[in-house]
Amino acid sequence: MAASILNVENASKSFQNKVLFQDANFYMQEGEKVALIGKNGGGKSTLLRVIAGEEELDRGTVVKKRNLKIAYLPQETKFPEEESVLQALIKHFSIQNTVEEKEAFGKKVMQELGLLEYDAPCKTLSGGQKKQLALLSVLNVEPDLLLLDEPTNHIDEEVSEWLEGKLSQFKGSILLVSHDRYFLDTVCNRIVELEREGFISYDCKYDAYLEEKANRLSAEVAKERARQNLLRKELAWVRRGAKARSTKQKARLDRYEKLSKMHGPTEEEELNLSSIYTRLGKSTIFLKDICKSYEEKCLFSHFSYNFLRNDRIGIIGKNGVGKSTLMKVILGEITPDSGTVEIGQTVRIAYFRQENEELNDEERVIDSIKEIADYLPTTEGLISAAQMAERFLFTPEMQFAPIGKLSGGEKRRLYLLRILMSAPNVLFLDEPTNDLDIASLMVLEDFLDHFSGIVLMISHDRYFLDRTVNRLFAFQENGRIRQFEGGYTDYQVALLSESLSEEGRGGKESLESTKGNKNGNRNGMNGKDGEEADKQAGTESGGKSRRKERALKMSYREQKDYETIEEEIGKLEEKIEELDRQSVENARDFVRLQELQKEKEEAERLLSEKWERWEYLSDLAERIETGEKRLD
Repeated sequence: MAASILNVENASKSFQNKVLFQDANFYMQEGEKVALIGKNGGGKSTLLRVIAGEEELDRGTVVKKRNLKIAYLPQETKFPEEESVLQALIKHFSIQNTVEEKEAFGKKVMQELGLLEYDAPCKTLSGGQKKQLALLSVLNVEPDLLLLDEPTNHIDEEVSEWLEGKLSQFKGSILLVSHDRYFLDTVCNRIVELEREGFISYDCKYDAYLEEKANRLSAEVAKERARQNLLRKELAWVRRGAKARSTKQKARLDRYEKLSKMHGPTEEEELNLSSIYTRLGKSTIFLKDICKSYEEKCLFSHFSYNFLRNDRIGIIGKNGVGKSTLMKVILGEITPDSGTVEIGQTVRIAYFRQENEELNDEERVIDSIKEIADYLPTTEGLISAAQMAERFLFTPEMQFAPIGKLSGGEKRRLYLLRILMSAPNVLFLDEPTNDLDIASLMVLEDFLDHFSGIVLMISHDRYFLDRTVNRLFAFQENGRIRQFEGGYTDYQVALLSESLSEEGRGGKESLESTKGNKNGNRNGMNGKDGEEADKQAGTESGGKSRRKERALKMSYREQKDYETIEEEIGKLEEKIEELDRQSVENARDFVRLQELQKEKEEAERLLSEKWERWEYLSDLAERIETGEKRLD
């Protein structure tokens, strides 16, 4: 049995009148790799700071193994701006060596991540490079216990995989907070969830945790159902007018009081987002031969792409290759060196940046939301700012509290809400998973499933990419952007397939040639043999003679509809918005409200038919443009 290295006993901690955990217990054993999960602002980072000795409990004790050596990586690590990168790293090393030996070791570990500018001042590092330096500083001090708070934030996929390998081989114990589900499943062998002001332990990996938690919640619901049944029986007995004079009767009354005071399992709040409803026309975003370089470094060159409605595109690549620059070129914040960006008239872009916009800490949460809009048009109709705030887990009390009282993750969630309140039909998301808890990410993923518009995102979260995108723009080091169909796992498979195909290209070409010959060489026949083959094909398909190919084109009615349908859709959408506005104004007039509702239902029915017609005609127009033929 593994020895205990840490026990947090009867721990209570509050922050700004909010209870984070109360009379809670937490433990760790030698060699364990534990993931601490829970909602933003719930106290995960606080627990790590308590264990690291940077913060104290309100009540309770922390018992550590004697001489336990702890290395702690906070979410944000600050280095002296003017200090060299190498010096900032080696001052964390505890090895008893000369300065020269420490520097040699520091250079060696920096080379693992391609950090080669040893004498550069820390202020020149990007956010991702600072995180890499911070990781090196804690991984190379030989601790007994590693405390890692969001270690995968700001690092690219390649570094994430490197870190997974390092932690999997680490001989000591690990306690980490992360929202990266692939990372959790690879590294950790126990999941601890901070829930209901306590710690619930699951002795398994992340995928099994999901199943075990579902089973636990089902058992709690069944137990609560039994309690309610018993409570009803006791209540019926009390209402029959028992005098409660005997000991037995008093015992039943006591039992009823005890049952009625018990609390059943509380349902977890869900971040339930309905789809935003804003029309996106046929003309969206067209990138034509755009190029951008900084000094002598080419970020991207001769890149063209025509965005389609409902595109779900992920942008991947190492830190610093130009992913955010591409977004800013599309937005017009940066001018390309050459090429053009065309934006359709109906396009409404919302840009969720890596860093939160500046928020006034003194302003109330609800006022910050209403700055953008009082109401949001969704597929469910108009939703007020307060209703949207509740769907984003901001309780009425939180809505009227100042922003300064929110945690980092809650501020991130508020920033996302402000973005969505602008009712966009194109979403640009730059590292959207940073600082969001897993529950929020799962609902954001569900929201993107139903979002009626274009999504372009930069992310290093491999699970999030697999879950949400159907195409990837992969930045290459030579300034080329390659397109891959599918998510991140599909991208990895494609790269592996390319590597294998290069080795056996000769054999594959031979195989393809053989496949072509198996078609009977019909396409290669000419003269009499070709005619006979065509006749035979006609006989086999029902005796019909060969049909002629003609250019595909629209009928007169289809052409007329195609010319006017977008305008008709726009008018119907405006009518529905006006009906929603009148419904709000006539909320207390039941008769008028019913009339407006019937009008709206009819308008929505017509709109649905128009959209189906538009999709058919748009598809037909695209087939005509590509020169598709039809058989007469």
